[in-house]
Amino acid sequence: MENSKLIATVASIWIQCTCGPSYAFGIYSAVLKSSQGYDQSTLDTVSVFKDIGTSIGVLAGILYQSVADNKSGSRPSSCFGLGLRVVYMAGAFQFFAGYFLMWLSVTGILEKPPVPLMCFFMFMAAHAQTFFDTANIVVAVQNFPGYSGTSVGIMKGFLGLSGAILIQFYHTFFDGNPSTFLLMLAVFPASLSLLLMSLVHVNPSNTTNDKNHLNGFSIVALAVAAYLMIAIIFENMFAFPSWAHILTTIGLLILVSSPLKIALTAQRNEQPPPSSTMDPLIVASEADEVALVEMNALQAVSTINFWLLFVIMLFGVGSGLATINNISQIGQSLKYTTVEINAMVSLWSIWNFIGRFGGGFVSDLFLHKYGLGRPLFISLTQAGMVAGHLIIGSCGNLLIGSVIVSICHGSLWSLMPTITSEIFGVKHMGTIINTIGVANPIGSYILSVGVIGSIYDKEAEAGGGSCYGIHCFMISYFLFAGGCVLGILVSLVLFFRTKGFYALIFQRRLKELQV
Repeated sequence: MENSKLIATVASIWIQCTCGPSYAFGIYSAVLKSSQGYDQSTLDTVSVFKDIGTSIGVLAGILYQSVADNKSGSRPSSCFGLGLRVVYMAGAFQFFAGYFLMWLSVTGILEKPPVPLMCFFMFMAAHAQTFFDTANIVVAVQNFPGYSGTSVGIMKGFLGLSGAILIQFYHTFFDGNPSTFLLMLAVFPASLSLLLMSLVHVNPSNTTNDKNHLNGFSIVALAVAAYLMIAIIFENMFAFPSWAHILTTIGLLILVSSPLKIALTAQRNEQPPPSSTMDPLIVASEADEVALVEMNALQAVSTINFWLLFVIMLFGVGSGLATINNISQIGQSLKYTTVEINAMVSLWSIWNFIGRFGGGFVSDLFLHKYGLGRPLFISLTQAGMVAGHLIIGSCGNLLIGSVIVSICHGSLWSLMPTITSEIFGVKHMGTIINTIGVANPIGSYILSVGVIGSIYDKEAEAGGGSCYGIHCFMISYFLFAGGCVLGILVSLVLFFRTKGFYALIFQRRLKELQV
């Protein structure tokens, strides 16, 4: 039934709102550093495992594929009849274990663990996110096959907002007590996912109302992002009293709860499905050699298209992660104030959301109306990243440059999974997107440590231990821009390789509209 998949979408949205605290690392990093006696280098090492955990979700994809049936949503006979819920349970266990063990360590209940063990705690907590994200994205694509870009954009968008949402909870309930925030991260997301996981399932029935419902969810996502942006700006400008934080959080909860109203309204207005429903965008075609649907991960890895996407993510997402990982140091070298740097860090998730949501929504719009293949939008995204990197590297304008880079960085997060589902199929999508995601930490490490880190250290050494001015990061960002130029060329190759496939999708849709 139509309402059934809308309820599943609401449950997925709520899980996404809490399962991405990686951007909230700055809240508890100081207490983690002081309680464990870490220097900055050691703390950075621990944070690297956060990035690795959130990017490498191959196990999540394999587990999803082993328990999920792409037609019914779960195999009752698998994993004691739990089906898809096994994926959420695995994520909840890691979430709780990772953050709870960190909380025990920070509070002194657990004897100070060695650094490698703390890195494992961080990895486990971050790795849990991939289980929730994989399940929610794949279910969304299967439930809305005609609008996979929009559905992925919504899910990725709310995941991008989750850090800001959780930080809002921190300011309201635990401000000044980051160790308790760690305990909240251990309990709240895991409990919510276990509570809602039975509502998430695959129901791939297409109706003429799909677009209207997704538009409703999209409006809610934009409203939440705008609300958080305003709240963050005011919280950075003024000292909020406790009652103001409470009112702000109540308003946020009302907005986040509003997708339920969309689903309940649809239930009241539900009508029998039309006799002719819209087929999914992803269809097999004997005449189209590109549309080799339903590949498994090994088959996908052996294709050129897979490695084109891998290179795109390596430079695109890698340079974006390198920017956010070093934004404080860059801001200091360019003589931005602490308030300005904190505002840019806080607003990163908002611009990132705009990219995540916009990449899926806009690519759906142009695919349906003009038949433009989604890889073209990766080219435009990479071009935007070139502009953002050059603005930072040549003009020293971190404010404008970071906005452009974060929007484009977010766009890649929604475009890649959608394109993957279209050119490789949905059945093994969870495993394939997470295999491509291995490029993200590789790119982050190469560009953060190998490029920014080494070049900055040389400039700082020449300056007597510190570096101020555009020259500190100019060469690094010129190299980033060069990598993204390569990304433009690679994405154009992917665009032309899949042009016939997307033309086939467009022609099929035109025929459906004429029926």
